[in-house]
Amino acid sequence: MSGRSTIFSIITVSYNAVGDIERTVRSVMEQDFRDFEYLIIDGASKDGTPKKAAEITGRYDDINVTIISEPDSGIYDAMNKGLDRAVGEYLIFLNAGDAFHDTDTLSVLSRAIESNNLPGIVYGQTDIVDKDGNRLAGRHLTAPPQLTLSSFSKGMLVCHQAFVVLARIASPFNTSYRFSADYDWCIRCLQHSRHNVYVDRTLVDYLAEGTTTANRRASLIERFRIMTCYYGLPLAILRHLQFIPRFIRRRKLEKQIFNNPHNIKQ
Repeated sequence: MSGRSTIFSIITVSYNAVGDIERTVRSVMEQDFRDFEYLIIDGASKDGTPKKAAEITGRYDDINVTIISEPDSGIYDAMNKGLDRAVGEYLIFLNAGDAFHDTDTLSVLSRAIESNNLPGIVYGQTDIVDKDGNRLAGRHLTAPPQLTLSSFSKGMLVCHQAFVVLARIASPFNTSYRFSADYDWCIRCLQHSRHNVYVDRTLVDYLAEGTTTANRRASLIERFRIMTCYYGLPLAILRHLQFIPRFIRRRKLEKQIFNNPHNIKQ
């Protein structure tokens, strides 16, 4: 390693997530691999989220845990606060409500890193779950076995939470993007990665949450701008025309999940 004090910095951002934070924190603290630090960056929640997180992490005395609760300018500002404080070799963002899929997830990631000479990015698959952690479906986009910079011209093929990045190639999130700064950040990380390693398993359970039509539209506009910036306007237009059938399939899946989750195959 390059002199950093630990292998992983796991960063959880939260705001008024007292009902979701426990599953996230437990999934981190119950990992069988212990060489990590845990940063919980809370946006001055009013529902007791920081206190709940402190109660759970306080039961473990072998992990370096930092909990900060203060106002921020949004999720990506909070993520940047985590980046500023992270001392780990690799960065993992696990938002409140999300969770590691298994207790050996960090062990698997550590072995992939050690056997592949410090890859820039290690990544895997994501499951969509409900608030009780029950699997609803696989993510609408499947992480590819081979990941390159051009891969993200097809959209965000890898969920941000399952996208583990070597800290020295990561720059701050561009907070001018309110909804899609993670897409921009992942592309910039790919620009600086020498090689990327695929882990053929589910790494993260992502909490299914509805998004408003206004936010969805704003996010799509931002993603179009980002795609145009990195891949050019003609390709951005072509890709978005190709996205239409995928968008329709995704909307159908979301309606199934939120209207009747029991219809989704486990």
